[in-house]
Amino acid sequence: MSSQQYADGGSLQWPDGYDRTDSNDREAYPGNISLSHKQAFESIVEELERWGKTDVEIETAGTHYANDPNIPHKSADPNDVGVVAYYRDLEARADEQSAIACDQWESQRENARAISLWVRRIRLADRCGVETAKDIDEVAQLPPADEEAIAAPPASSSDGLDQEPHEILEISPDASDDVVTAVARRKSANVHPDGDTPDVEEYKRIQKAKEVLLH
Repeated sequence: MSSQQYADGGSLQWPDGYDRTDSNDREAYPGNISLSHKQAFESIVEELERWGKTDVEIETAGTHYANDPNIPHKSADPNDVGVVAYYRDLEARADEQSAIACDQWESQRENARAISLWVRRIRLADRCGVETAKDIDEVAQLPPADEEAIAAPPASSSDGLDQEPHEILEISPDASDDVVTAVARRKSANVHPDGDTPDVEEYKRIQKAKEVLLH
């Protein structure tokens, strides 16, 4: 990657309607983020594009690369670690822009990865026909003209499960498909309807969690 940069680091214009996290309240991301700084930002673009969104623009308070403007320089280390991802939905609102933002965690990498995981969860819910996914996207719509963005709120579980799928399987949100499959198989064996300690509901819950994570 070229060291050429396209802008001076500065303040981040935060979308209207989304509360800021006080720097003293930020925490380390509760999980293993198995991605580099660059990969964390690339994952935002990848997940949004898989969701059918276009014109993705990522903004931070750091300095971004000229040849890859959606990735801030890793060594910039701005005081404001917030990340905002803008995009358009050509099918629904081609002439309008939406925003998703996160500043809850301690680093840009963590906040970027949190956004991509949020998008992934909502994308999968939308794929399954869950109406709340569309409702959340409506909240993310930008007002017209010169008004500021309205950022989407933190997502709630919308996959019909009482916990996040990775929490049910007790694995990292970034766990590979092989890990998801292996852990689900092991947990299912303990509660299989034909086993010594059957639990049909728990068995279905584990299978559903696996299905969501493997989509």
